[in-house]
Amino acid sequence: MFSHAKFLLLAACVYVAACSPPPSTPTPLRAVKVMQVSESVQTSHAEFAAEVRARVESRLGFRVGGKLIARHVELGQRVKAGQLLAEIDAQDYRLSVDSARAQVNAAQTNRDLAAADYKRYKELRDKEFISSAELERKDTALKSAQAQLEQAQAQLSGQGNQLGYSKLFADKAGVITGVDVEVGQVVSAGMPVIRLAQDGPRDVVFAVPEDQVMALKVGTQVNVKAWGSEGQFSASLREIAGSADPVTRAFTVKAELHDMALPLGSTATVLMAAKTGARNSIALPTSAVRQEAGKSSVWIVDPATMSVRSQQVEVSGVDQNSVLVSGGLTPGQQVVIAGVHVLSPGQKVTYFKAAGSQP
Repeated sequence: MFSHAKFLLLAACVYVAACSPPPSTPTPLRAVKVMQVSESVQTSHAEFAAEVRARVESRLGFRVGGKLIARHVELGQRVKAGQLLAEIDAQDYRLSVDSARAQVNAAQTNRDLAAADYKRYKELRDKEFISSAELERKDTALKSAQAQLEQAQAQLSGQGNQLGYSKLFADKAGVITGVDVEVGQVVSAGMPVIRLAQDGPRDVVFAVPEDQVMALKVGTQVNVKAWGSEGQFSASLREIAGSADPVTRAFTVKAELHDMALPLGSTATVLMAAKTGARNSIALPTSAVRQEAGKSSVWIVDPATMSVRSQQVEVSGVDQNSVLVSGGLTPGQQVVIAGVHVLSPGQKVTYFKAAGSQP
């Protein structure tokens, strides 16, 4: 009987222990990194992708048609003024020159014969052996032969020019930026064959949307930053397109570089002040802002209780890696900038201290 009572007592203790709630575990303190916000004047900048081009880029072509038989330059090669770039088959033009030269020789012979006849008839007229009318006919024949000779000489000169046009020369010194044909192709007169970027001024060319082009004026100073470099170059707007591109609906803008250090074809970024100008705002790291119920919010630390609360903010823009906040914060408040996605309202926190820092 005694053993049975002890067993019941032990079972009751086990039952009570099983039904009692587990001991509460204290919520761990979260170490957070904070920053004290301060209001500053933020200047908004617009950035546009651009390309460095030569002020003058010529599309060179032959003035006559023919089959391309030689190309003496390659893409990216630097050339001098007067340097031979390409040649077309000139056999037909040489034959035309030979034909024109033969016509000149024939006209020269006819003119010399007419001149000799005129001289002989003039001597006869001086001795009054022939009439004046006969001498005038010989004078007319001489003038006709002289005109035919000049015509043949002009044709020879024109054919010689055509032969010369079978070779393409560089008008100015520069860099070959494009080759549009290869040896063996038949080209027509005026067809672009080689693109030459002439030495001289350089432009930065970029496209501006319709809603921003009205704020631009020729002569406005802008900054140009080369791709992969922190250095900036100054430039001034030189040309603004009068109409938008029919495909992109953007306006092409050209800015003159004041420094020739950027190579042709390099990628750059044009920086210019936006039309909104300067405004008062608070810059926060992008890691500090989170989305809550479709609105932007941040965590505010209360130094008195060392707890956090959620605060909605108004975001006015983005500047590189910072978010510009125009409303919802007061200078002097402490905003959590790291670990915002693991916090909850009223949660106790502690300030994050880097290893080796003083407490």
